[in-house]
Amino acid sequence: MLATTPTTDPFSGPFVADIQATAQAANVRTSPVLIGGASEFEEAFSIMSKDGAQAVIVQGFFGPNAKQVVEIANRHRIGYMSTDRSAVAEGGLASISANFPVLYERAAIYVDKILKGANPASLPVEQPSKFQVTVNNKTAQALGLSISPTLLAQIDEIIE
Repeated sequence: MLATTPTTDPFSGPFVADIQATAQAANVRTSPVLIGGASEFEEAFSIMSKDGAQAVIVQGFFGPNAKQVVEIANRHRIGYMSTDRSAVAEGGLASISANFPVLYERAAIYVDKILKGANPASLPVEQPSKFQVTVNNKTAQALGLSISPTLLAQIDEIIE
């Protein structure tokens, strides 16, 4: 995974810990590479490549640099995965994120309740329950990956 140092962004600690815990439960090896900023992308991907990384999950902090990171990841033949669908449109391998149209609909319901007098503090906090999965098929093929019919049936959007 590619993340910032905790001094660059305090969210990187929980981001890394959550992915490591999930990976361990799935018996997948992770190797976090923590960097201070965009000037360290090349070195980070060189480290990942030497370590035999097949894919990288990128912290959302680097979203504004997605095009650059995707180019470097593809050059190193490392599948780029994030929560940003636009990065997949740029050539990243896959993204998974909350389904924002569903979240916006839920937000409208909350706004309606508040406008009708509900106390915002009394409304329950909701977590996303529907997620959007996007895969770039051209990138998958360039990385030598084939997508199984079972997985294809579960993907929300395939970019050709």
